[in-house]
Amino acid sequence: MRVSELMKREVWEPFPDECLADAAARMRDHDVGSLPVMDGEMLLGILTDRDLTLAAADGAAAEETRVICYMSSLPIVAAPGDDTTAAARLMVEHDVRHLPVMAGSRLVGILSARDLLVLQGWPREPAGSR
Repeated sequence: MRVSELMKREVWEPFPDECLADAAARMRDHDVGSLPVMDGEMLLGILTDRDLTLAAADGAAAEETRVICYMSSLPIVAAPGDDTTAAARLMVEHDVRHLPVMAGSRLVGILSARDLLVLQGWPREPAGSR
């Protein structure tokens, strides 16, 4: 199976200078574990639930601290035509749970470890049950 068949095409993006509180609220509202950080059409990084946990552990003021301060720069990415097994291998090798999916230099989706588990027959949790 190809990444394009499994990835989420609807992606929410924070701005690099947006505060962590607003980005975290967007993640909560859309029930996602990551947000690709864009500067126009260029992928700058990815903000994940792990990054927010690190910020909280550091005592960062969520209303004042900017996304760019805690996002993971130069994220590992997949291409729409990549095999999902290769994408899963990338996640394991780089200890990440979310891959922005890039068609050339254009963000076209995001693939999560949860998407890959569903592919393997794991039941998808009802929204809000986490």
